[in-house]
Amino acid sequence: MTPFTGFSTKTTKFLRDLGRHNDKAWFDAHRGEYEQYWLEPARAFIDAVGPKVQTFAPNIVWEPRVNGSIFRVNRDIRFSKDKTPYKDHIDFWLWEGQRSTAVSGFFLRIRAKSIHLGVGSHGFSKEALASYRKALENDGSAESLASLIKRLERAGYTLGGKTYKRPPPGFDGQGAAREFVLHGALWVDVERRPPSELRSNAFAAYCTREWKKMAPLHRWLMQEVAQ
Repeated sequence: MTPFTGFSTKTTKFLRDLGRHNDKAWFDAHRGEYEQYWLEPARAFIDAVGPKVQTFAPNIVWEPRVNGSIFRVNRDIRFSKDKTPYKDHIDFWLWEGQRSTAVSGFFLRIRAKSIHLGVGSHGFSKEALASYRKALENDGSAESLASLIKRLERAGYTLGGKTYKRPPPGFDGQGAAREFVLHGALWVDVERRPPSELRSNAFAAYCTREWKKMAPLHRWLMQEVAQ
């Protein structure tokens, strides 16, 4: 296992250059840089950060591979107007349960000029959405969610996932439940300039600290929504 030593300036340069020359010919000519500065440190990062996250989320799953905890560099352009073939960033995901049906996890995006950390779900399945709405029918669960979101927002994190303009048919909840039922996804996140830790093995601890602060939302989702 290659030890994690951070994402170097060469990783940042590769991401920046990929954004400027986003085509197959350029990527093929620079595949060695992709493997050395994108893929190798990405795998090492997941190996380093996974056990740290497990200290406060014991059932979390991580896989140091592409299509595991590392998203593919290739974009899915089948249904997109943007036909550029590659992502100019690196995406990571650590989850609980089955990857394809996970209702919550920990995510990270590294761009040339920013990092983006968050916790939660970017989209509930039909079954998870039904379970989520059922949880909101319980006043205690809804109030618990409202309370933890308020604390996270005060700490500087942003709530995401509001999808609908109106409550679903038949929903007569009030207060916190009425607001949260408009969500078809639920997460909190923060976007920042790359910290100095990005260049060293300290970046794994940096991400762990941020995720731990946001972890109450993960626990709520696993307790109230996960089947």
